[in-house]
Amino acid sequence: MNLPKIPLADWIESIEKWLENNLGPLFDFISLIIGGTVNGLDDMLRGVPPLVIIALFVVLAWFLGKWKMALFTLIGLLIIENLGLWGPTMQTLALVLTAAIISVVIGVPIGILCANSNVMQRIFTPLLDFMQTMPAFVYLLPAVTFFRLGVVPGVISSIIFAIPPTIRLTNLGIRQVPGELVEAADAFGSTPLQKLFKLQLPIAVPTIMAGINQTIMLSLSMVVIASMIGAQGVGEYVYRAVTQGRTGVGFEAGLAIVILAIILDRLTQKVVQRTEKKS
Repeated sequence: MNLPKIPLADWIESIEKWLENNLGPLFDFISLIIGGTVNGLDDMLRGVPPLVIIALFVVLAWFLGKWKMALFTLIGLLIIENLGLWGPTMQTLALVLTAAIISVVIGVPIGILCANSNVMQRIFTPLLDFMQTMPAFVYLLPAVTFFRLGVVPGVISSIIFAIPPTIRLTNLGIRQVPGELVEAADAFGSTPLQKLFKLQLPIAVPTIMAGINQTIMLSLSMVVIASMIGAQGVGEYVYRAVTQGRTGVGFEAGLAIVILAIILDRLTQKVVQRTEKKS
């Protein structure tokens, strides 16, 4: 077939240039907010002695998951400290927490909007499908164009890649609230906000927390990719090990990421289980 090629690449680049030329101050403001948040969390985490952070995580793990989880947390974090990767791991944690917090702040309201409007759900569903299926490397290109190299484009890429589960499961959780309860709330004269905050969200919290758990895990999976555009942390060690062929260094850094991922995953899962019991 000799059909002319659709100039899709030219269209995308034209849009990118228009955004860069006309929305530069907005991107600078976003960069300032995200960069400040990451740097603030990083300074706080690395400013506290490692043993204090380890103790806090162990106590939290004991409170949520009893002694087995607390023991794993203690051993895992001590291994990270012993490998000399405590600082980079805290940088990675700051990046992940920033991406997760922003994803929740943006994703939960969008999920609520989709739950209350079938039109909005039909609009956002293909967008979420696109965001989840597009290769993560593609997000790096516009992120670097708008926010330059560094931790900010890494966080932006992580948000785009990780936010869909929060939106989807917030929408699902609210839609799964029994219709009889919603009708009863309407019969008693509840306002939409009262119905949302006193009925729908409390019942949907376990499902929403499951989405937040997935968002945190997806954010953590982006740390190595984000290191390719200047984001610091353990991912930087993995990327450097790959480019230099240093298998041992790469294994140590990968082990630190795995330990951090397991700890965050188990902690958030325990929170989900507790909210399910309460609900």
